[in-house]
Amino acid sequence: MASVRRMTIDDVEAVMQVEKASFAVPWSQETFEKEMTDNPYSFYYVVEEDEKIIGYCGLWLIIDEAHITNIAILPEYRGYKYGELLFGHTCREAVERGAVQLSLEVRVSNMAAQRLYRKFGLVPGGVRKRYYTDNGEDALVMWVGLK
Repeated sequence: MASVRRMTIDDVEAVMQVEKASFAVPWSQETFEKEMTDNPYSFYYVVEEDEKIIGYCGLWLIIDEAHITNIAILPEYRGYKYGELLFGHTCREAVERGAVQLSLEVRVSNMAAQRLYRKFGLVPGGVRKRYYTDNGEDALVMWVGLK
């Protein structure tokens, strides 16, 4: 059975495998390590299946505004609701930590992710033109008020 927990510095190597399998321009290991050790506003979570990290989600929380930095599930585990489990957990953590609003960017072509975010009440709030550096794709900004 899958479970979600707070990410630790010891998880970075496994998270890097998810990152590299998920993004054309992955974050570096150093970036994740700095997020874990130097950024007091960051909270990262991992989802595990059979003690294997299969996904992660990053959250920045500044005062009462939460922002999802990234979320990814290993390709072979997509379509089995792990992303929904992980995203839901991260949203609840944001609320418990005092967030009243949550936002994120998503590729305009990533309809599967947009459907997931809509399940949690996120709505489009704008477009960031040529946001993604790998191909210049626009990002749809989505947000939701949290209660």
